Amino acid sequence: MSFYSISDFIRENYPEYWGIQTYPAAECVRIHKIDEEWGIFSNFGHTPLVIEGVTFDTSERLFQLMKFKDEEPVKAIYYKKGNPKMTTKHWEKTHRREDWGKMIIDAMKFCLTMKYQQSEEFRNELERSKGKIIVEDQTGFTKKNPDAWGVKLQGDNFVGPSLLGRLLMELRDTGKLEYTLPADAFQFIGYLK
Repeated sequence: MSFYSISDFIRENYPEYWGIQTYPAAECVRIHKIDEEWGIFSNFGHTPLVIEGVTFDTSERLFQLMKFKDEEPVKAIYYKKGNPKMTTKHWEKTHRREDWGKMIIDAMKFCLTMKYQQSEEFRNELERSKGKIIVEDQTGFTKKNPDAWGVKLQGDNFVGPSLLGRLLMELRDTGKLEYTLPADAFQFIGYLK
């Protein structure tokens, strides 16, 4: 298993979100690219978030930063333009929080909750998606299987863990996501003030 794979974390710490899902493609709204319809659902969508007075350009950058407690990787990931996931990979093996696997879904729930609270456009689009299944379409990715967040098209169905879609639908349908984070979850923000 790859160091970057989160499936073991999910199976061990979030069994309620473990497993492969199958969804009829005709009933889905798909997250594919941020400049396409439903692109705002992507964590890379341009919906800035303000947490403790610090602005994050995307929920993805906030999520990636939550993996760290040390100043050097935090500043590198925050200030480098482009895809924060790629910058994060440089630091993860040496600096990732030891408890990351125990908080990963709660961290994503926090990021989505902040996006929901702070972006009217995001809330409106979630409302517009009611009655549809939300999936992150990774069909075009070169790897054989989708990662834990997404799905791939197989015939007339999207198949995969679909964690992002499931969390978005939970948020849409209940108006909230329950999460628990460690007391030092936002220690990294101090380096950015």
